[in-house]
Amino acid sequence: MKRLEEIERLVIVVDMVNGFIKFGNLADPYVNHITPNIIKLIEKTIEDEEGLAFIADNHEKFSTEFKKFLEHCVKGSGEEEVIDELKKYLTYALYFIKNSTSTIYAENFLETIKKMKNLKEVEIVGCDTDICILNLAIPLVCFFDENNWDVMVSVYRSMVETYDAPNHNRDEYNEMAFKLMKQAGVNVI
Repeated sequence: MKRLEEIERLVIVVDMVNGFIKFGNLADPYVNHITPNIIKLIEKTIEDEEGLAFIADNHEKFSTEFKKFLEHCVKGSGEEEVIDELKKYLTYALYFIKNSTSTIYAENFLETIKKMKNLKEVEIVGCDTDICILNLAIPLVCFFDENNWDVMVSVYRSMVETYDAPNHNRDEYNEMAFKLMKQAGVNVI
């Protein structure tokens, strides 16, 4: 990977962790169908020596987020770990943990982005489309606009997914999220 100051393209892999895919209260194994496409993008990014970052949901046992969502990704549970299929790529990546649905507030995340003076595009992949992807993509667009920084924020339809549950239809929530992101200036591909 290039030095932070030289990175022009940053791929951010959001919450591809056991607790959302493999096991736990919020796991939906269907989400894993996007992993092969994400691997291709990661390998191309590494080959191009561009930026790669992983985001991992990571909570204390009594996180206030559990008032809104079932307990998930508790530190030490294994749920907070990146899925095995992607672990080998961690050595090439920046790594941030978050305690909310928005990566923007993860420790050192924005400080790291600010160091990427040549950044032209951010590509976001992972899960869940309508929660953590949306809560990263839109605030990033706002951050770049606030700072008059011409950076395109892109989300790939084939590399993001959400869960299916009663009162949460996967297809419906994906489409709503895509519409909201497009309206906010996110490049949905």
